Amino acid sequence: MKVVYLTGWNRSGSTVLGNLLGELPGVVHVGELYYLWRNGVLGTGTNTSCGCGETLTACALWSRVVDRVAGHDPSREARRIVGEQQRHVRVRHTRVRLAEVAGRRPRAAGVREVARRMVDTYRAVAEETGAEVIVDGSKYPAEAAVLLGDGGLDLRVLHLVRDPRAVAHSFARPKQYLPRMSAARSTGMWTAMNVASDRIGRAAGERYLRLRYEDFAAAPYDVLSRVLRWADLPGEPPVGPDGRAVLGVNHTVTGNPDRLRQGPTTIRPDLAWRDALPTRAAAVATTLAAPVLRRYGYPLRP
Repeated sequence: MKVVYLTGWNRSGSTVLGNLLGELPGVVHVGELYYLWRNGVLGTGTNTSCGCGETLTACALWSRVVDRVAGHDPSREARRIVGEQQRHVRVRHTRVRLAEVAGRRPRAAGVREVARRMVDTYRAVAEETGAEVIVDGSKYPAEAAVLLGDGGLDLRVLHLVRDPRAVAHSFARPKQYLPRMSAARSTGMWTAMNVASDRIGRAAGERYLRLRYEDFAAAPYDVLSRVLRWADLPGEPPVGPDGRAVLGVNHTVTGNPDRLRQGPTTIRPDLAWRDALPTRAAAVATTLAAPVLRRYGYPLRP
């Protein structure tokens, strides 16, 4: 079974890119699957809606997946799964999880449980949808590390990066269930998540690809063509050279609220932040991200 795991930090285009990949034959985009148990079963996350518009517990797909994976007591199993996630696959656990993959330390029982639940969930989705490829937009590098150690998966890790000043501007504007975040907090998380994702890249070799949001938005057809070749995915990019695409119904667990939109859409660069982001916020973001800005091809002065 093939899994394309998206990693990086939020507001970097993972929702729209995942939904475009989900338009390919035999591919299903599940959004941020990490939050299925917290948001969908326990109802303690930021939202409980599937991308199809139903609540996750009422969605025809996710209700069956939860039943397959969690059995007769989904709340109990969800609490157990969320607990293991918190103990083993937060961003700070990435280095340790990679040490386990490399054989430098034994894999803990809780980590084996996380891996088993993830694979069980992927298989349930594949069986319910008939898909051969799962696109998981959870963006937890430690989860990607756990999956690297599973020989039963054909895993590809797609690392999405966006200019941290554009990300800071996006976080300054609330969206439905997504709250505001300061430039300092968003850039701190941007740095941590991307550095951890770089570590995944060093371990994954050819199974890893880094992609800049700006390149994708400027030439979506060409960039998606590259992604399809790298991941060995079927079909042609579901977007035209002019950036126009038509999105159907998706079953994303969570992600950017734009995932709830269907129909015609146009992928285009968003440069409004260059004029709209306050000078102080831009300075904060630049300072905090400076050690890795040039690694991704971003200038200190945009």
